[in-house]
Amino acid sequence: MLDPRLSVIDERLKPIKNIIAVSSGKGGVGKSLIAATSALIFAKKGFRTGLLDLDFTNPSSHVILGAESAYPLEDKGVVPPKISGIEYVSMVFFTGDKPSPLRGQDVTNAFIEVLALTRWSELDFLILDTPPGLGDVILDLLKLIKRLNFLVVTTPSKLSLETVKKLIALLRSVKAPIIGVIENMSTGIYSVKEEIEKLNARFLGSIPIDPEIENALGAPEKILKTSFSQALAKIVDSIKA
Repeated sequence: MLDPRLSVIDERLKPIKNIIAVSSGKGGVGKSLIAATSALIFAKKGFRTGLLDLDFTNPSSHVILGAESAYPLEDKGVVPPKISGIEYVSMVFFTGDKPSPLRGQDVTNAFIEVLALTRWSELDFLILDTPPGLGDVILDLLKLIKRLNFLVVTTPSKLSLETVKKLIALLRSVKAPIIGVIENMSTGIYSVKEEIEKLNARFLGSIPIDPEIENALGAPEKILKTSFSQALAKIVDSIKA
């Protein structure tokens, strides 16, 4: 039997022009920070922007944005609160700060529920912070969200690059659009650009390690002034192009 919520998801997402899934093959590469900061950059440039944190394993965008006390309104669904000009929804709205023991079909059901409940405005960009890893989670999102474009994050680590290769192969196997790959925490020692170009993927740029970013967490205006944000802003401009 067809789940009626699936048709609701299509209606909820219809007013959104661009949907970007920020993804990584493994955790610890700064995916959530890149997703949240990209949303801040788009909003500051005047784009109508939303951020959806679907990382049920370890949601952290509420900490990055200083949105721990934010909560949505309920009006024929969930109406996202605005944080620094961004319409914002996170799995923590539904699970709290407790670890989520979701597995298998429960994960799929949670995605469907959040996507079907959330009432987005007309947005230029909706940024998705996706759970790290490969497999069913990514395939679920591709089934549930049409027009989904992937932005892949890696670090200079060989382990991270190996998982990125597998993620790109997975996305290509299902013909999912890949915007390109960002190198985070760049040291300049290892040529990530060369490795990504060997995969015939678009290398978008590198973000050097920024020791100041930790002190800026929880304060969006401070985040936007960091060298991390400035490097990412140049990459975001290339995405728009």
